[in-house]
Amino acid sequence: MPKKIFCVYFQTKLEKLNHKVYPGNIGNIIFYHISKKAWFKWLIYQTKIINEKKLNMIKEKNIILLEKEMIKFLFLNKK
Repeated sequence: MPKKIFCVYFQTKLEKLNHKVYPGNIGNIIFYHISKKAWFKWLIYQTKIINEKKLNMIKEKNIILLEKEMIKFLFLNKK
């Protein structure tokens, strides 16, 4: 049976991620507070942002922009 966590994105208990999906402190917060379902929703939105804004993920400024968008999407979105 998969382990569940309280997902702050969906505000309910859902299946947790299998492993850390992002490095550092933000990665720890995501691992313990974001569900698989919310993470997959972010991945779809992330792809849309990268394509629409034509981000180059080698450039540090684009990585920082995407990280800010990720935090906003996962933790600050009001549904």
